[in-house]
Amino acid sequence: MADRNIRAILVVPANNTTMEVEIRRYCPEITELEVARIPRPHRPLAAADLPTYRQSTLEVVAPLAKKHTDLVIYGCTAAGFLAGPQGDTEAVKVLSDLVGAPTVSTAVAMGEVLRANGLRRVDLVSPYIDWKNEILIQFLAAAGITVLGRNSFCAQNPTELGQITGEQVYEKAMEVARDGSDGLLIACVQLPTIDVIPQLKAQLKRPVWSAVRCAAWAALTALSQPAERLAA
Repeated sequence: MADRNIRAILVVPANNTTMEVEIRRYCPEITELEVARIPRPHRPLAAADLPTYRQSTLEVVAPLAKKHTDLVIYGCTAAGFLAGPQGDTEAVKVLSDLVGAPTVSTAVAMGEVLRANGLRRVDLVSPYIDWKNEILIQFLAAAGITVLGRNSFCAQNPTELGQITGEQVYEKAMEVARDGSDGLLIACVQLPTIDVIPQLKAQLKRPVWSAVRCAAWAALTALSQPAERLAA
């Protein structure tokens, strides 16, 4: 545990019901976690939505930025990879400048954590429709990560996304896992994974990372807190 009070702002799409719960469990060092929820359309987020989405992000984060903050966790995974590496970096900088604290991006954290743990060839589970999966795979490729197999729920809107259970995630992961992969990545911070990851690691006998787990690793690292336990 941290020996001081640590305050973080978690930024997520308005429909998200998973990331706050899992970040609190992964990062007990964060003693105060406030959540900024970003309005989003009732359909898959697209690149054309990003200007409005970013403006809405600043509007909901600004009131929370009035108190001292140690870290911002940008949990909008799809908004990150749809923007591309440069666009995501720009969005992160704007948030950091607004809050006056470092910001970690879930989209970037996925590639960073996989590389840091020696995983270059992974299987992918996501909730995204096909064209978004292609953009995600390109985003990971830019970070040096190759996707071998993929399995998706192809959720058509936030309601469908929110109905996906941990058991369903487990089943998708077991279906897609290939012998030649270094590990498994479960993308999207809405998918409930914290309770099924231990089962998947035991069954697959390889590392399993989720978007939230990657964000937690990046957050603890940015806070100079021990993150190694998340790789165990």
